[in-house]
Amino acid sequence: MSAAKAKVHVKKGDMVMVITGKDAGKKGKVLQVLPDKSRVIVEKVNVVKKHQRPTKKMPQGGIVEIEAPIHSSNVMLYCTECNSVTRKSIKITGEGKVRVCKKCGHNLPDQNKK
Repeated sequence: MSAAKAKVHVKKGDMVMVITGKDAGKKGKVLQVLPDKSRVIVEKVNVVKKHQRPTKKMPQGGIVEIEAPIHSSNVMLYCTECNSVTRKSIKITGEGKVRVCKKCGHNLPDQNKK
């Protein structure tokens, strides 16, 4: 096992499209990134049913539907400007490094910056 942390090409809040698997072609926002397992959780993709036991939060219990993680290699960044999947490029500006669409050159939105 290596101590180095695996890099994932997408960030939380990015718009992605699933390119392989049962949900191929679906678009959604990245809800969570799990870099140690190279997996991402995407909104409304890979929805599974989970049997939930009764808790204080959910006294009824029952079967709930949740999004399960998928491998990060199965998703690609989706550019809303050119409406297609793309790779990212890094452009250095006065404010620092900015992620840019490889196809159209527009800045990819970054929800993490404040």
